[in-house]
Amino acid sequence: MAETNQNSDTDDFARVSPGDIRNAISVLEQALFNHVHWTDALNTTLICDLQPDARDLEADAHRNCRFGQWYYNPGTKVVQSNPNFLELEKAHQSMHETAAHLLNLLQSHQTIPMADYERFNSDLKEMRLLIETLKRELEDEIYNVDALTGASSRVGMLTKLREQHELVRRKLESCVIVMMDIDRFKLVNDKYGHLVGDRALAEFAHHVMRHTRPFDRLFRYGGEEFLLCVPHTDINTAFNLVERIRSELAEKTIEVDGFPPFSITSSFGMTLLDPDATLADCIERADQATYAAKERGRNMTVVWDPSMERRLAS
Repeated sequence: MAETNQNSDTDDFARVSPGDIRNAISVLEQALFNHVHWTDALNTTLICDLQPDARDLEADAHRNCRFGQWYYNPGTKVVQSNPNFLELEKAHQSMHETAAHLLNLLQSHQTIPMADYERFNSDLKEMRLLIETLKRELEDEIYNVDALTGASSRVGMLTKLREQHELVRRKLESCVIVMMDIDRFKLVNDKYGHLVGDRALAEFAHHVMRHTRPFDRLFRYGGEEFLLCVPHTDINTAFNLVERIRSELAEKTIEVDGFPPFSITSSFGMTLLDPDATLADCIERADQATYAAKERGRNMTVVWDPSMERRLAS
C-alpha cells in the first residue's frame, strides 16, 4: 500500500469540498472551451493550407496549450486522483503528437493520408469522452457528499462497492471494507449537545480521510457509523492502516469553544470482499466484526472470521 496522506486539514478536505468541486467543474468547462477553439483553428489551418502555429509543432505542445496549462496547474489537485483525469494526460498528449504530425506533412506540402487524419479524430474523441466523463463524475460527487462530515454519502455507496466486488470476482484486484462505529457516541450528544456531536462526527471523518489514500472512499453509513472501501490491498495491510487510524484517533483531542476538550474512540470491523458471497453478506460480515469489537471492550479493530457468523446464527 502506498504511503498514507498526511496533508493538513485544509488540503485534505479540499478533495471533498462541494465548493471546490464546483470551481473545478467551472475551470474544466473553460479549459474545454479553449480546446474546442484550438481544434477549430487547427482544422482551418489544415483545410486552408495556412502556416501552422509554431507552438503546435513543439515537443511539449500538450503542456503549453491552454488545456495543458489547466491540466498541469497545481489547482487541479481536487481531481487528480480521478482515473479519468489520469487517463486524460495520455490521450491529450497523443492527440497533440498526431496533430503535429499532420502539420509537419502540411508544411512539407505532402498529402495528408486519410488514416492519419482519422487517427487524430479518434484521439480527439477519446480525449473529449474522458473530459465529459470526468465532468459528470465531478457533478455526481457534489450531490453524493455528506455536507456535515465531507465523507461520501450513502447514495453512491452500493454502486461503488458493486464495482469493486465485480473486480474482485474477475480476480483483477482485492478489496477490503471496514465498518466504523464511534464508541458511546450518545454520551457525547447527551453531555455536550448535538452541535458538539456534529463536530465530533466531522472530526472523525476528517481524521480517517487524512490517513487514507485518495482512491480509498469513506462513506457515512448512518448516524455515527461509517464504511471505508480500501481497494488494491490485502487484509493485513488494511489492518495496519486501520490500526494506525484507530490508535491516533484515541490520542486526538477535540476542542470546541465553550466546552472542555474531549476525545472519542471507535470500533472497527473489517473483511475482504468475498467473490463467492453477496455484497450484502460482505457488508454484514464487516458489521458483525464491528459488533465483536464492541463486545470485546471497544476501541479495537477486529477482522471477520466465520465463527462470528455461526455464533450470531445460533
